[in-house]
Formats: sequence, C-alpha cells, structure tokens
Amino acid sequence: MHIQIVFAVKNCQSSFIRKEHKDEVEKYISGIIANNNCKLLAIYCNPDHVHMLIGSRPNVLLSDLVRKIKSSSSKFIHEKFDKNKHFAWQEGYGVFTYSRSQVNLVVKYIMAQEEHHRKKTFREEYMIMLQKSKIDFNEKYLFD
Repeated sequence: MHIQIVFAVKNCQSSFIRKEHKDEVEKYISGIIANNNCKLLAIYCNPDHVHMLIGSRPNVLLSDLVRKIKSSSSKFIHEKFDKNKHFAWQEGYGVFTYSRSQVNLVVKYIMAQEEHHRKKTFREEYMIMLQKSKIDFNEKYLFD
C-alpha cells in the first residue's frame, strides 16, 4: 500500500519546525518508519505540518504507526531543541492511499512543499486534499 500521512502542529502554529531542524526531524521520523517495517518514499517537514509517503504492508496498523511517529518525534523535538518546549502535534491526522502509478506524482508533490506553500496555506491545502478524495468532513473538527 502507498499511503500519504499528513498531520499538523497543534493549533497550526507556524515556525515550530524550524528550517535548521527540518533535516534532523525528517531523519528521525524516517528511522521510526523503517523500524516499523515500512518504507519511506518521501517526507517534507513544513514549519507547521508534515507530509510523508510510505510503502506499507497490509498487516501494519496505521493508527499504531502514526501514534509512534507522533509521540516519538514529539519527544525527540522536545529533548533535542530547547526552544521547542511547547511543541505538540495536533490530535488527528489525514491518511490518503495511492496506486503504484500515482507514487511519482505524490513524491513530487511532497518534495515541492516549500514552493507549494508560497501560494496556499496548510489549511487550504488540506481542505483541497479532503475534497479531491471525496472525504466528508466538518471543518470545525479539522484543526486544534
């Protein structure tokens, strides 16, 4: 299965994942994914949210994987970067599945996040992703 996982910093606070820490956070999350028998295909940590595309086997429980990614990376950010003592991920997350033929397009999309967010906010981007996937939602429950 090819799965894009998206989640935001609590209260969508921008600049919580600082540019100078981005690579370390991405490498740390990559290790969590590998240790859970999945393959990271792409990751991009924005200042206020993260996108990742993973290859996963059907026997991997996604809710457990996301919980491990969020809790472990949050602890890592707290311990490693003093200025992020108030850092927290929002409670929920989005999961979007893709066929093998879509993988390259999704990887390009994820890796172009910096350019993409010059035009759209995370909130706008996420709403479009939900709408394109025909996912019913109540905006009131999307963001902390």
